[in-house]
Amino acid sequence: MGEMQDKFADPSYYVNRELSWLEFNRRVLGEARDKATPLFERLKFLSITSSNLDEFFMVRVASLKDMVHARYTKPDIAGLGPTEQLTKISERTHELVNQQYSTYNRAIIPALRANGLNVVTRHEELSKKQGEFVDRYFKEEVYPVLTPMAVDSSRPFPLVRNKSLNIAALVEKKEGGELEFAMVQVPSVLPRVVELPLTIEEDGSELRHVILLEEIIERNIKLLFLNYDIITSHPFRIMRNADFSLDEEEAVDLLEEIEKQLKRRQWGEVIRLEIEERTDGRLLEVLKEELAVNEEDIFEIPGALDLTFLMKMYGLGGYDHLKSPKYTPQSVPALMNEDDIFTNIRKGDILLVHPYETFDPVVDFVRRAAKDPDVLAIKQTLYRVSGNSPIIAALAEAADNGKQVSVLVELKARFDEENNILWAKMLEKAGCHVIYGLVGLKTHSKITLVVRREEDGIRRYVHLGTGNYNDSTAKLYTDCGLMTCNPLIGEDATAVFNMLSGYSEPLSWNMLAVAPLWLRNKFLRLIERETKHAKDGKHASIVAKMNSLCDKEIIAALYEASCAGVKIRLVVRGICSLKAGVPGLSEHIEVRSIVGEFLEHARIFIFENDGSEEIYMGSADWMPRNLDRRVEILFPVVREELKVRIRHYMELELEDNMRAHILRPDGTYEKPDRRGKLPVDSQRSLCELATAAARAEMRRTEDDGRPRVFVPVESQYSE
Repeated sequence: MGEMQDKFADPSYYVNRELSWLEFNRRVLGEARDKATPLFERLKFLSITSSNLDEFFMVRVASLKDMVHARYTKPDIAGLGPTEQLTKISERTHELVNQQYSTYNRAIIPALRANGLNVVTRHEELSKKQGEFVDRYFKEEVYPVLTPMAVDSSRPFPLVRNKSLNIAALVEKKEGGELEFAMVQVPSVLPRVVELPLTIEEDGSELRHVILLEEIIERNIKLLFLNYDIITSHPFRIMRNADFSLDEEEAVDLLEEIEKQLKRRQWGEVIRLEIEERTDGRLLEVLKEELAVNEEDIFEIPGALDLTFLMKMYGLGGYDHLKSPKYTPQSVPALMNEDDIFTNIRKGDILLVHPYETFDPVVDFVRRAAKDPDVLAIKQTLYRVSGNSPIIAALAEAADNGKQVSVLVELKARFDEENNILWAKMLEKAGCHVIYGLVGLKTHSKITLVVRREEDGIRRYVHLGTGNYNDSTAKLYTDCGLMTCNPLIGEDATAVFNMLSGYSEPLSWNMLAVAPLWLRNKFLRLIERETKHAKDGKHASIVAKMNSLCDKEIIAALYEASCAGVKIRLVVRGICSLKAGVPGLSEHIEVRSIVGEFLEHARIFIFENDGSEEIYMGSADWMPRNLDRRVEILFPVVREELKVRIRHYMELELEDNMRAHILRPDGTYEKPDRRGKLPVDSQRSLCELATAAARAEMRRTEDDGRPRVFVPVESQYSE
């Protein structure tokens, strides 16, 4: 590998991961800007770009700032040091935010108005009647919740919480004196979007109106500081460093240590200040000084701060005609009978494709195991779960029923730490054996093992997935899962849990490949085998799908394969540090990103292997963190009819010309040229295929006169 690394060492062959991520967020914004996207879906995409940016700053920008403070200067794979990266990020992010607000102000607000919904952007625009309504609402609903804070010699500058929305003001005592700073937090416990009474237009049509809570507070701010004149007031919001470091070796109690760190997250270094455009310079100066924020980290916003409120707007009733038709995940044909889930798995491996097919079988798998008297043990890894998780409830019930229940809860799952601490404590209380992962590693693998006593002895049933055991996100994220009772996979699954709970590493694996010790080499060997086949004049190609690709060693191996003539087609949703279509380097590599109604989350890898094709799925992206610092699992798909389905799934994604963006050699992305071609929306096609497959199975079982289980017909995806 050393020679290959040297051959492809030139930093110009790679793209910086942070700048690549910003390109991804630009693609999401592109969906909000696209007039072909239903209006309310455009609101959703605009909201997503905002929440994405928040997380990017709290984690990635924060991490780079930590490097600068620590005088760390080592360049990344693209040859950029932390300071250079921050400069470029600031420049690109300001461009992106300007584009966001240009979209919001010039396209979204007028389009909403044209469809009978008026967004009141400034409280000064309110009519007399609306003003009276808003003032009454303020006195009755808002005023009692607010805590105005003044700053003077006896009252220090208040602690401003991470991501909280606040209104800052300069005030002056009525009898005169110096200007003083004051602020009030916009309470997150109250709805940010407030609907006003509707009005009737001249043409007789109804017009709905909404206003944001901060505008209502700003209009009435004088009531919070009665002895003062309000000189100026503006909303502002800050982002703090949320990337906490944890010395696990020294932590006596990991749970306790993470709980402490979570509190600190609220008061980390300020890495971004958003403030209303045209804010009084004196007010901005106070905030800059008190919050110790750099000039390049200030974003003057021409509109409402924090566009994530648009997700609340999306929830307003009465606008279904401006949204994509709702899709209900379909039943899994292999399970549409009266046999229990264990009997069905014994018939042959079952492929689950979410959200096109329902996540219910995964929940049912754990629920049945919890109740089944023949089940002896359930073992599961949990990375992120939903707020009211049926899987957690089933695991607790299983322990209550006397079964051996072992659960690995990953406490270090970012921004879910609090949630996971709660579940860990609850599961321990219920009698489950809870493991908190391996020191220095995150356990990101998605695996469930059920051990069952049967007539012919002990049998192990396994579920392996590409996504989390989260029944809520399973309706929004595209993921794949495999249910199997293959004894070789069962043996490997037991070894995985023994490794997690007892630190015992197996000498070899039957069918699974596990990070951080074995997975990187497995991928490199598979890529190198295709390279050798191509050099020997044999059939060689790679098709792979993942969230992110930024591992230098993997990229170098792909460049080598491309130079040998291997055809490589990649579907990479987010970060891609590889350059595609560059002559003499990557001319046989094509990269596309799909941004659609569902978040693309599955990881699928297909190696042609001179006609003896191998297909794998797993929890890992091609990133250093996944291959070197996490527990991840790659699993093979061996049943031929399942391989056919996965090939078809990938072919649809590779033919997509509606939601796909193609990576160009210069690092930018463009939509495919659709002239003279039939439109292909892979997500919609997969919805239609799942509906058709479930209907066909229903008809088949009806013809056989056997009982069936089926999602109601109204669940089909139709206009």
